[in-house]
Amino acid sequence: MNEIMIEARGLTKSFGDLEVLRGIDLDIRRNEITAITGASGAGKTTLLQILGTLHSPDAGQLRIGDQHIESLKGSELAAFRNQRIGFIFQFHRLLPEFSALENVLMPAWISGQDGSLEKARAERLLKDLGMGDRMHHAPNKLSGGEQQRVAAARALMNQPDVVLADEPTGNLDSGNADSLFNLFEELRDREGQTFVVVTHNNAMAKRGNRTLHMADGQFVAS
Repeated sequence: MNEIMIEARGLTKSFGDLEVLRGIDLDIRRNEITAITGASGAGKTTLLQILGTLHSPDAGQLRIGDQHIESLKGSELAAFRNQRIGFIFQFHRLLPEFSALENVLMPAWISGQDGSLEKARAERLLKDLGMGDRMHHAPNKLSGGEQQRVAAARALMNQPDVVLADEPTGNLDSGNADSLFNLFEELRDREGQTFVVVTHNNAMAKRGNRTLHMADGQFVAS
């Protein structure tokens, strides 16, 4: 049985009077792809943001690998996030003044890595996602689907332990969605990465190692 990569206990989160997460308990196993499904407003994105340390829960505990997240503050938390977690957001959040390749390289640059190995990895990721002939274009010269593929490559750049993806295939046609998920599977198998994928795409969800369903801020039977 794979070891637990992410362990959450009793996570709650409210925004004003709106209770978004209601006592979430979750174990995510290392080297697996876990899909999370559910209707809009179920709490999926909020959960992903807490798992990625972008937001803090109102209550509960979170462990990623051997690190208890509540013990990290400020720059320590930011460094942990950059090194250990990759994000594929629902909206691309590319930096407009940089090329596609430079956007992918950004996590490495933030970590102080700016060599030929990093550039080669960034180029390979973009080529794997069908962006080999577009890597020197600025984001505003790319389609929405192309920008999403750049964002996916950026998330994978630092070989993070955990990749959190919020509707990563939402702007992709079926062929490019397949290519992205193929890359997830390859990295899971080759590099031992762990993926948590929020998706409305049932075909993609079925390709994961397991699927969890959310409703009203809780996990429920699907």
